[in-house]
Amino acid sequence: PPPPRLTAAGMAAEDEAELSLLECRVCFERYGPGGQRRPRNLPCGHVLCRGCVGALGGPEHRRLECPFCRRVCGSAETSDCLPLLQLLEVLGPAGGSVCSALRRRGGAAGPAPAGLGLRLCLGGWGSLINPTGVAACRRSGRLAVAHDGKKRIHIFGPNGACLQRFGERGDAGNDIKYPLDVTVTSDGHVVVTDGGDRSVKAFDFEGKGVLAVREGFCLPWGLDATPEGEVILTDAEAGALYRLTADFKRGKLKKCQMIWSQLISPRGVAVSQTSGAIVVIEHLKAQGPNNGSTRVKIFSAEMDIVGQTDSFGLNLVFPSKIYTTAVAFDKEGRVIVTDVCSQAVICLGKPEEFPIFNPLISHGLSYPVGLTYMANNSLVVLDSGDHSIKIYSST
Repeated sequence: PPPPRLTAAGMAAEDEAELSLLECRVCFERYGPGGQRRPRNLPCGHVLCRGCVGALGGPEHRRLECPFCRRVCGSAETSDCLPLLQLLEVLGPAGGSVCSALRRRGGAAGPAPAGLGLRLCLGGWGSLINPTGVAACRRSGRLAVAHDGKKRIHIFGPNGACLQRFGERGDAGNDIKYPLDVTVTSDGHVVVTDGGDRSVKAFDFEGKGVLAVREGFCLPWGLDATPEGEVILTDAEAGALYRLTADFKRGKLKKCQMIWSQLISPRGVAVSQTSGAIVVIEHLKAQGPNNGSTRVKIFSAEMDIVGQTDSFGLNLVFPSKIYTTAVAFDKEGRVIVTDVCSQAVICLGKPEEFPIFNPLISHGLSYPVGLTYMANNSLVVLDSGDHSIKIYSST
């Protein structure tokens, strides 16, 4: 059956909730992809349009004060807010609200299915800046988040308290230039892919660097830990999939083996904790702007291809352009993905029934880029549109 549509009252509430996301909160003008309305990040994490940044800096472009938290910075310290620019691209030149964009694309805009509710929301403006990856420690319930703030890795406790921050920008051993993804091993180590120096770095939960692998990678991107404590990671430029084995407690690399090649820009990756199956997201090259697509490819634990589907194949199941950014396995071994076009989380089924189409969350997300499951089967979604972590659980 077709997904339920929002009522007029529901759409009005949704539009009102989007004002702080799609409009500058100083001049109340809608953000745009260029010119004075282009969204800009301040170092504190708050976002203004380029015109307001210039106005607050004055005619001499001197240092400006954030109108929300009063932190002082220079105009040169601001940067483009990439998640908002990506969201504006999804909405397209016609503009309108996220809901109307979903209806134009045939996307699901109804509430989350009964039994799955938002339990906790962490982060937000100023706490996380352009987050790129999230991972859960199944043993302790802690969450590790990679983002572009002063300290690149934030560790949250099961109750949402921030327990630790580490990984500053720089060239020292414990520094992280630009984190692309993060995972947590079964022995409690945080492993990060660093696009800044094309390396893989491991830390303990206190932020002490224990291992850095800098040789042999072109652009390490996504990664996930196996139940045995190994790390599966993608190399987006090399088009390869690697298995990394290390003694993280002693800081010793045992083996880094390429287990698959000839992938097309592989990024997100996940490992089933029950079967050992591996799922990879490929970003397919396309001619012309806004024509990119993604492909989800599943391997067995023995690295046999079990199944795959791309955006076109999913269009045959669901009448919408689907662009997948993150992937995870649930505890039953089903493949779960995020879709930034419909701002949704979708279940594609188990490898043997792949692909089915079952929306799990179709409401309340802006630009979901990360996905993981906690030990209690809570679903964690990293939403870079509002710089937050959203935790869903059965009710």
